[in-house]
Amino acid sequence: MRVLKLTSLALAFVVAVTLCVQAAEKEDKEVTLKGTITCAKCDLKVEKECATVIQVKDGDKTITYFFDADTSKATMKEICKEAKKGSVKGTVSEKDGKKTITVTKDSVKFDK
Repeated sequence: MRVLKLTSLALAFVVAVTLCVQAAEKEDKEVTLKGTITCAKCDLKVEKECATVIQVKDGDKTITYFFDADTSKATMKEICKEAKKGSVKGTVSEKDGKKTITVTKDSVKFDK
């Protein structure tokens, strides 16, 4: 009986570690998002301060990803008064119900 309990405990531990590693790998994967880059305050009216976002279509839904703070400041002049189509590459995370993309250096591209 004791061996069975120890074996079950060891198996549960292995499964938990495997799931944690898979979750960490999934979060750190770099992705490219294509859509409309705009201002969350001036255009979308969902924030109290200017913040750069990209809106991506996923079927019938539109998903909004907030840029990290440094990239948001660097791109604000481009999009604050006018939304632009474009793409961005980076790693996606979610905190407090907001999706955020930590942008890879120099990966924000605006369509011409």
